[in-house]
Amino acid sequence: MSTTRPFTHELENGKVIHGFIDLPENSRPLPTVVICHGFKGFMEWGFFPYLAQLLAERGLVAIRFNFTGSGMEPGDELVTKPLAFKNATFSQDLDELQSLLEAVSNDLLPDWIDPARLGLFGHSRGGGTALLAASREPWRSRLEALVTWAGVSTFDRLNEAEKHSWREKGEVPVVNARTGQELMIDVHVLRDLETHGPALVPVGAAANREAPWLIVHGDDDETVPVEEARLLAKEARPPSELLVIEGGSHTFGAQHPFAGPTPQLIEALNATQRWFRRHLT
Repeated sequence: MSTTRPFTHELENGKVIHGFIDLPENSRPLPTVVICHGFKGFMEWGFFPYLAQLLAERGLVAIRFNFTGSGMEPGDELVTKPLAFKNATFSQDLDELQSLLEAVSNDLLPDWIDPARLGLFGHSRGGGTALLAASREPWRSRLEALVTWAGVSTFDRLNEAEKHSWREKGEVPVVNARTGQELMIDVHVLRDLETHGPALVPVGAAANREAPWLIVHGDDDETVPVEEARLLAKEARPPSELLVIEGGSHTFGAQHPFAGPTPQLIEALNATQRWFRRHLT
């Protein structure tokens, strides 16, 4: 059994991260995993609560949260803060994750969390953000395990013609396929990526991290091709492993609302909890 409690973390700029902590019933302090959602994702989507509860049942504290750029707060099913979504840069995501990791290591739940046994999980864009954090000090030295699902090798996913149009118009539309909601992304998101260059390229960070890394990817991923996982694995320094799941989609068959785990999701979940238990317990 596990219990779930909400938390908030105030950032230096005054913005507030909202999240949930899933707690085991074990003696404490405990190893902890921070879970990062991807683009158009949120902490209550599909498999995230299921993953968090599974980790808690295996004796790990699981912390899931919404990046402020998700434009969503606990209980939301739609983006309720479209301006926050519109202006969410990759640098902002990385800064928020590092700030939360600092809080987790110090004062978020000091009686529960063992800061010497800290792991990081990310899906899709969240996988790229997690990898970047794991390659930077102090987390390069302090993280003990990393797992990415369907992680991107690059955030630069548009061709030059598309970027030119984005610059001219000042914004670009994106539709949430799940809800039909049309949202906008400001051109300064593109400028953030171009300004920071190599510092925001996940594959460039693959060789810099020290935490044991499990790369999980479906061979039928319709959003992030499995070739990106193979590229990450090629560039990764040991210890790292690549698990390609046959028939796995971008979400390993999971949907929202969550209707239960598919065989592909079960394979990903089992490998993930084993990885974290091996390296954190």
